[in-house]
Amino acid sequence: MFRVTTRRVAACSAATVLATTTFATTTLAVATLAIIAASGIAVSTARADAVEDFYKGKQMRFIIRSDPGGSYDLYSRMIGRHIVKYIPGNPTILPVNMPGGGGLLAINHIAQVAPKDGTILTIPSLGLPMYQAINFFGDKLKADMGKFNWIGNVTDSNPVLVTWHASKVKTLEDAKKQVAFLGTTGAGSISAQLPAVYNNLLGTKFKVIYGYGGGDAIAMERGEVDGRATNTWSSYKSTRPDWVKKNQLNYLLQIGLKKEPELPNVPLLMDLATNDEQKQIFDFFSTVVAITRPVATSPDVPPERVAALRKAFMATMKDAEFLAEAEKQQADVSPMSGDEVQRLTQRLLDTPKPLLDKVKTAMTHRAGDEVQWEGKKK
Repeated sequence: MFRVTTRRVAACSAATVLATTTFATTTLAVATLAIIAASGIAVSTARADAVEDFYKGKQMRFIIRSDPGGSYDLYSRMIGRHIVKYIPGNPTILPVNMPGGGGLLAINHIAQVAPKDGTILTIPSLGLPMYQAINFFGDKLKADMGKFNWIGNVTDSNPVLVTWHASKVKTLEDAKKQVAFLGTTGAGSISAQLPAVYNNLLGTKFKVIYGYGGGDAIAMERGEVDGRATNTWSSYKSTRPDWVKKNQLNYLLQIGLKKEPELPNVPLLMDLATNDEQKQIFDFFSTVVAITRPVATSPDVPPERVAALRKAFMATMKDAEFLAEAEKQQADVSPMSGDEVQRLTQRLLDTPKPLLDKVKTAMTHRAGDEVQWEGKKK
């Protein structure tokens, strides 16, 4: 009996020690986790405080790649007015128009001269990642679009090829039979290159005239050009609503991943492919223009500031006052996150070389299809 009792006592003592040890270990683990969690919160708070402290009292700049007027200018100023409410520290934003080279001047300035601290915002020219991928501009493009920090995309409205109602070229079929002149800012604009694609792959007879600020839509009214190649549908509704209402534009073609609901009878470029090679090329361009008006900040900006700007952008896209202004301006808002824009940009930059070679060939103008502006239609 004595031995049995001793074993029971020993067993009970061992259990007590084990329980005590387990409790102590669990308590220590919980305490450790609590300390780690508290440290994480403290670090997160410290980072948030650092972002707020940085932006407080700052004046940011929104670099606009075009003259005043037009969709680049409209979206830049509209976003700038509202995003400051959601950026920690509530800085101010000064819009700065910097036209030139179809957007090359602005993007090169940001890459080479402007601060890389998160105080610069811009909406780069449509298609710049594509131009970099095919090395279209050589050393004229000083920026690496893969290193820019993408904040978000405000709209995926389709670019539309249009002519003025008085033009003899009223349909895509008309453009295959007679010459139509299209105004554009410069060689850095995709509006200068897509007409070459249409000429080479669809058999049209477009000529581009360089030297128009923001594409100069008024030039169509003056009869200096027949039309424009890539202004978005939402831009026409917001900046030229009277033209839309009075049917003063002929809509020849739209380019995007899907048709605009309001333009069901306007051909979509993707639908016009007649072979696999054309399909690959048209799909590529359609992906390019899906990032229609992306907002970016400079390379090398601290990650916590990039995260704050992305969060502020998405909050702005839901802001009641912003949406009310957008509706008043008839400006489309169909946002995409900064992460998604970053992914799509890298996807374009990583396009296989054989396809890029085909794209570059398609974008090459035929002799005589490029004209410098002289104040009137040639």
